[in-house]
Amino acid sequence: MNNAPIGVFDSGLGGLTAVKELRRVLPNENIVYFGDTGRVPYGTRSNSTIRKYAAQDTKFLLKHNVKMIIAACGTVSSVASNLKRDLPVPYTGVVSPTCFAAAKATENKIIGVIGTTATINSHSYRDMLNTFDSGLTVIEQDCPLFVPLVENGFIDKNDPVTRLVIERYLDKIIEAGADTVILGCTHYPIISEAIREVVGRDVRLIDSGRETAIYAAKILKEKGLLNDSKETGSSEFFVSDTPEGFESVAGVFLGENVSHTVEQINIELY
Repeated sequence: MNNAPIGVFDSGLGGLTAVKELRRVLPNENIVYFGDTGRVPYGTRSNSTIRKYAAQDTKFLLKHNVKMIIAACGTVSSVASNLKRDLPVPYTGVVSPTCFAAAKATENKIIGVIGTTATINSHSYRDMLNTFDSGLTVIEQDCPLFVPLVENGFIDKNDPVTRLVIERYLDKIIEAGADTVILGCTHYPIISEAIREVVGRDVRLIDSGRETAIYAAKILKEKGLLNDSKETGSSEFFVSDTPEGFESVAGVFLGENVSHTVEQINIELY
């Protein structure tokens, strides 16, 4: 048994989609989550800044003796590919497991990818999809307003502001006839119902948080790092800005009260 925690980080609260799925797939595992709320969003930053932030985030998690690190952030996964090489523990981003699931899911071989501007400009999802199937047609679209919508609570599928933004961004993907859409940022599953209303019920939405949690479970099992305790695992939450806003949205999303369980830290010390 290895009861060391799994470390998860993201630029804000989007990575909670991965935490939610980790709890479902690996309910006995302990989790340490860091949301870099003081520097969100990452998707509009330069590549060098994103790599710097990712290095600091992982150093913070390693101080908590984590047994694995998950970059629950499409931007970091796309831009800071050096992390896997530099870390002393197993690591995964979201790109590879998500692309694997999408390539298996599509029937007409037309896949839409939505993500932050940095993610889309890196073409990481497109390139990874082509390694699984060179015959795929990949339609990429950056959606820079999605993260601010989520971070500010515009997550209701009936909200006209949310729907208008989604329609504006996904028009090209719908027109191309994609039967599968990758939610290439872990914030996006939080508005997945609103996205589904726009793209149609027959389009498969690939949740990067879910696919990454499934892949993480596979890696931990292969390396003999699973926690085989019968007790439900614990979760610790850390942020780089004041906890209040994070607590309210995180509580709604995770289905529990996380008030007074979120600690603010100075990420610049790492």
